Amino acid sequence: MRILYFTRHYTSHDYRFLSVLAKSPHKIYYLQLEKKTPSLEKRSLPSEIEIVEWQQERLQVKLWDGYSLLIELKRIINTIKPDLIQAGPIQRTALLVALTGFQPLVTMSWGYDLLIDAKRNPFWGLATRYTLKKSAVLIADCYTLFEKAIRYGMPKSRIIIFPWGINLKHFSLQKNSTPKKGDPKKQTPFIILSTRSWEPIYGVDTIAKAFVIAAQKRPDIRLIMLGNGSQSKQIYTIFKNAGLIGNESQKNRVEFPGQIEFDELPNYYQSADLYVSASHSDGTSISLLEALACGTPVIASDIPGNREWIMPNHNGWLFPESDANALADKILNAIEKPTKLYKMGRTARYMVEKRADWTKNSLMLFKAYDIALKDYQQ
Repeated sequence: MRILYFTRHYTSHDYRFLSVLAKSPHKIYYLQLEKKTPSLEKRSLPSEIEIVEWQQERLQVKLWDGYSLLIELKRIINTIKPDLIQAGPIQRTALLVALTGFQPLVTMSWGYDLLIDAKRNPFWGLATRYTLKKSAVLIADCYTLFEKAIRYGMPKSRIIIFPWGINLKHFSLQKNSTPKKGDPKKQTPFIILSTRSWEPIYGVDTIAKAFVIAAQKRPDIRLIMLGNGSQSKQIYTIFKNAGLIGNESQKNRVEFPGQIEFDELPNYYQSADLYVSASHSDGTSISLLEALACGTPVIASDIPGNREWIMPNHNGWLFPESDANALADKILNAIEKPTKLYKMGRTARYMVEKRADWTKNSLMLFKAYDIALKDYQQ
């Protein structure tokens, strides 16, 4: 079978899906809508994947590019003659495929397309409904997206739900780890980790504000903020105004390693005492699952996607979205419970092993293909 995998950017999620497809007996073609720089994923595509290029490369697609993209996409489809197209997000790549009239289309929600983009304005809502109507199957990674898709007209029987999961061998428990005692007099650093991009949707400014509040009461806490993004100036300003950076006496209270290699991630999770996510919108957060798999308790924003994974007082805590004071209180409370944190980390690992094993969950992708092809086979 010939499959065209059509995505917006090249991300770690694309790499994982394509790695699974590369091992299948199918011929896989890869088409990327926008060439985001720097790339969100540094690992190269599997060698088995054949890259399809546009006649004109675009760093960012604008509304007025739609007609030319549609014409060229039709040309690409006529050239490679795929048996099936997998595309996402909904209102960009999947919409383009739907407009060509190609069937069967397997649409993959990226979370923000249903949770945010679909509500932008009436046009985006209409595009969402149209694309789902033309989709043979929708792939969603949580029940929150399942419920949203139904509201936009997608039949329940045409939705495949499976958490995208993680590599449980790569993200594992730290060996011989012991509870860390929260004692400010001993100056033993209590490490808090943030891994989300510095973009408005991920609420990293809330994390920065919360850490400033908590750091005033606990001299032994340290924050590691991976990544970067458009909010970098704002984030640095929050810490600088609080005297946590640019101040020799506060050296190393906040660290900024930048965008790190995938192979380095487990070390950061394993060395952290607490993982924090303040995202305003999420389906199943992969970084949250990575933290849980490494036995790192989580404090996350109280949004539907996180509620599917965080069991308060069992594997982490939830705090009201955008509330920096509440997040600071949760952090300070967690520091006082080292033994509980240790047990919560083990609970977190057990849950991820049961529900988020990518090796098992990825097989659901082919179930989605079977359903999509059933009504379109000659």
